[in-house]
Amino acid sequence: MNDDLTVPELQRRLAEFAAARDWGQYHTPKNLAAALTVEAGELLEVFQWLTPEQAAAVMDAEGTAHRVRDEVADVLAYLLQLCTVLEVDPLQALAEKIVRNEQRFPAP
Repeated sequence: MNDDLTVPELQRRLAEFAAARDWGQYHTPKNLAAALTVEAGELLEVFQWLTPEQAAAVMDAEGTAHRVRDEVADVLAYLLQLCTVLEVDPLQALAEKIVRNEQRFPAP
């Protein structure tokens, strides 16, 4: 595991991976958003029909833990690729959203 990974480095690696396979032609905002949704659905599928207790323990079994990690990676990969195509800084977007949410939903 590389603890020095950054979001821009991951985005660069994803772009290089896609370019080496000539997949860039398919990486339109619409296609990437659709793929992101599909992968999020696959992540949700891991938890479908589980009780809250079973869902909380999903990482205890290596089989389901591996699947969760893979689906989280797929969701993040498509999100980062979408951000690259749209030129959105995902960390800045999140930071700005947190500020708006803090204003919209003040703590009691």
